[in-house]
Amino acid sequence: MEYLGEQIKKLGFGLMRLPKEGEIIDIKQVKDMVDRFLLEGFTYFDTAWAYPGSEDAIRQALVERYPREKFQLATKNAAWINCKTREEAIDQFETSLKQTGAGYFDFYLLHNLGEHRTKFFDDFDMWSFVQDKKKEGMIKHIGFSFHSTPEELEDILNKHPEMEFVQLQINYADWESPSVQSKACYEVARKYGKPVVIMEPVKGGMLANPPEPVKEVFKKANEKASYASWAIRFAASLDGVITVLSGMSNREQMEDNLSYMKNFTSLSKLERDTLQEAQKVLNNIPLIPCTSCNYCAKVCPNNIGISGSFTAMNYLTLYKNEESARTQENWLVSGHGKKSACECIKCGKCEEVCPQHIAIRKELVKVNNAFAKK
Repeated sequence: MEYLGEQIKKLGFGLMRLPKEGEIIDIKQVKDMVDRFLLEGFTYFDTAWAYPGSEDAIRQALVERYPREKFQLATKNAAWINCKTREEAIDQFETSLKQTGAGYFDFYLLHNLGEHRTKFFDDFDMWSFVQDKKKEGMIKHIGFSFHSTPEELEDILNKHPEMEFVQLQINYADWESPSVQSKACYEVARKYGKPVVIMEPVKGGMLANPPEPVKEVFKKANEKASYASWAIRFAASLDGVITVLSGMSNREQMEDNLSYMKNFTSLSKLERDTLQEAQKVLNNIPLIPCTSCNYCAKVCPNNIGISGSFTAMNYLTLYKNEESARTQENWLVSGHGKKSACECIKCGKCEEVCPQHIAIRKELVKVNNAFAKK
């Protein structure tokens, strides 16, 4: 059955992590990468109002250099960032038009829905705004990106059947993750007939350098294939996918992506078996067995971000990347209005209700030791 964007090639150029010279986006290199991307027949570019410098960069590298009908440009509205009125939220759209110079957007997304952020789009009635802009021809297709539970996703899709597509974080590491729930969210989107744009297929670059036991699985199956190729092809092989966004930060990453996506074929049965083995190996690496049920959060007298702390600690254990793990900890704890592990008063109420029987107090000490500010 045909779906929106079916004819778009399965690799999209994610513009959040563009190459830089110091703190400045390297426009010359972006132009080179845009040229290379288009030369191989790929046409989908994804930016956002919230990505510093990205919309301006794509105006210079793409919009001003190629006919508008030769590519699809997606951008996003983050009404939850510093917006106190509907006018301020709407102004993001006008700013994006000016910064990109695109004239219109092929795909326009309400950005990062889920949890407290959805309320801003409701309060400012951004749902009707994007529909009006679609009627005016300023937007071709409307959708939203999402980071939360499958239950919340289903609620949004029930309330807003006019949304044409959903952008989801999907990768083989998060497929069965109790915190991200990639598979469950994907299944909800497909249940409602919504095609999917996939973000973070390589998990912020982490799956380009997975844990050693996972590397061994992939090496055994195919010594020549890059680790990133397994991740991106896993995502692109799913049904109903418009495209898979890769945040390519240099020409080398782009060339690797193009090498296996320009003539993309879905994973074979043997390759799917290899991915399942890799997932199994990944899941068997000893981690804090938190399922993010958050029963602990309901009884914690000090509002400690327990499950978020454990997710970040598991991230550190798996990928040995302290900077990325700290980012996770900041977002999942203080970013969600919770207190850090160092503020635990060790009352033990959390352990009384934990269905996984985790020694939460001891694990929070480990979290504090790992993430305490240096």
